[in-house]
Amino acid sequence: MIGWSRRGLAAAAATVAGGLLAAPAIVRAQGNWPNRPVRFVVAYAPGGGTDLTARAMAESLTGRFGQSFVVENRAGANGIVGSEAVARSAPDGYTFVAVTSTHVMNRQIVPNLPFDPTNDFTPIALLARYPLVLMANVDAPFKDVPSLIAYAKTRPPGELAQATSDAQSSYAANQFAKTAGIDLTEVPYRGSGAYLGDLTGGHLKLAWGSTATAMPLLPGGKVKVIAVTSPQRSAFLPDSPTLVECGLPDSLFIGWTGLFGPAKVPQDIAATLNRACSELSATPAMQAR
Repeated sequence: MIGWSRRGLAAAAATVAGGLLAAPAIVRAQGNWPNRPVRFVVAYAPGGGTDLTARAMAESLTGRFGQSFVVENRAGANGIVGSEAVARSAPDGYTFVAVTSTHVMNRQIVPNLPFDPTNDFTPIALLARYPLVLMANVDAPFKDVPSLIAYAKTRPPGELAQATSDAQSSYAANQFAKTAGIDLTEVPYRGSGAYLGDLTGGHLKLAWGSTATAMPLLPGGKVKVIAVTSPQRSAFLPDSPTLVECGLPDSLFIGWTGLFGPAKVPQDIAATLNRACSELSATPAMQAR
């Protein structure tokens, strides 16, 4: 289990998310950007929530600018591999990285992090805010938080595993186990897309992911949602209770997905992309995705 400082974690994540909401203050002439394909590096495996969000935005931006926005997955080391590649790239406005709040959380948990999550990047846009979702295999022998806790207490300590895919899901998973008073084994994957086969195939009973990860699995009855980590029920999952409702108020967590460039991306490009992402995120088409 990772030794988190809950107050420090929340403050750090909120600070960076707030920076992503604000458009760059200085705007110069925008020139003809983009005049060649723009690369979005997703720092996690294909098929997960960040990947789906980045691909939806890239598709919308391609339509808006008439230039290709291409997604490339570079998973590994809790998002560090992809983030480091972008931090070291040229700040010319053609390479960006899509990451979760894990991006800033890594500073608290990874010794010798090869970059500064704040100073080595240009914040571009907040793509999504969401609760984390506790999902279960559809055939798991529990249907809600009380029956999950009761089941876990009948099993040998650590026998029941829960999959995570990054620092934010690791935090939520371990905080849930702690506040529920149960012994669960964390199984870290390289991204939520990497554990979906094991979860839907019955090799895993529990996994943590974003709403973007969970929602595509629900129509086919591949998983069931046990609870969400937001203070109120999610508009996307209105029938799923919050952990607060289930008597676990210390399990609150709101994650985010953000877009960053390397440090010193030209302000005019950063402002243009920020404005485009903000406007597209508000459209019904993007909201539905």
